[in-house]
Amino acid sequence: MYAVLQFPDLSPNLFSISLFGMEFALRWYALAYIAGILIAWRLGVAAVRRSNLWPNDTVPMTPEQIEDMLTWIILGVILGGRLGFVLFYQPAYYLQNPVEILRIWQGGMSFHGGLTGVVIAVWLYTRRHRLPALGVADLVAHTIPAGLLLGRLANFINAELWGRPTDLPWGVIFPGAAAQDCPGIAGLCARHPSQLYEAVLEGALLGALLLWLVYRRSGLKRPGLVSGTFFAGYGLARFLVEFVRQPDAQFVTPGNPLGLAWHLSGYGLTMGQILSLPMIALGLWLVLRARCRGAI
Repeated sequence: MYAVLQFPDLSPNLFSISLFGMEFALRWYALAYIAGILIAWRLGVAAVRRSNLWPNDTVPMTPEQIEDMLTWIILGVILGGRLGFVLFYQPAYYLQNPVEILRIWQGGMSFHGGLTGVVIAVWLYTRRHRLPALGVADLVAHTIPAGLLLGRLANFINAELWGRPTDLPWGVIFPGAAAQDCPGIAGLCARHPSQLYEAVLEGALLGALLLWLVYRRSGLKRPGLVSGTFFAGYGLARFLVEFVRQPDAQFVTPGNPLGLAWHLSGYGLTMGQILSLPMIALGLWLVLRARCRGAI
């Protein structure tokens, strides 16, 4: 038996209380959302309070407008994340069971869908208030990785979204029948802790890079540079992690054990990789556009 790590004894609930015969719980995943939004808000306010970070020393919006825009963004995350999951991952099931689309408490959110919802919300907000769209996009983009870091850590605590089987020494034995259903492997099945890979790449490293661009390289003075770096960075990180991340069960079949959403002669891409490619392309285009235009 190769060396593996046993999943720690972690509860998905931070705490729970019983009131009037009902149990109420605060889950780590919900706390990650709340903390991520609060951190993003404070990072955004800090950036608009330093006019020297912006083109012509002119901030794109006020702290009060950031608070107002947060409501739009939260709605974009929830609606976009849910609809993205429905359309990208289980369209046939929800077409037959449309009432369940609204049952978000049962789980099922797509990051790519949530990000699309945020993009639409920010675009609508900037149009309504006549704000510079790329400047606001850069502002929002540099605040997102903190929430990604916390969200992926919550995924790990929840023992969900684990990776493919592995015999590497940091492989984790996740609990549950689904995690232990590893064809061809006798005994306990260790898997890649892909949630932690994403926490490091999409959260810690990408977040550090964006903060460095903003506060050390005057990145906000080149509209589109920070948001482009975010799109390309997240897309690349997610594309790479998909190689070791367990695909959604609906994509796995006896003839397609890797769960590829598109494949030809045994080679192909997972749904996460397919959705990441447009992000990488958009991000690179924004970065090149910003660099060609130079500082403003």
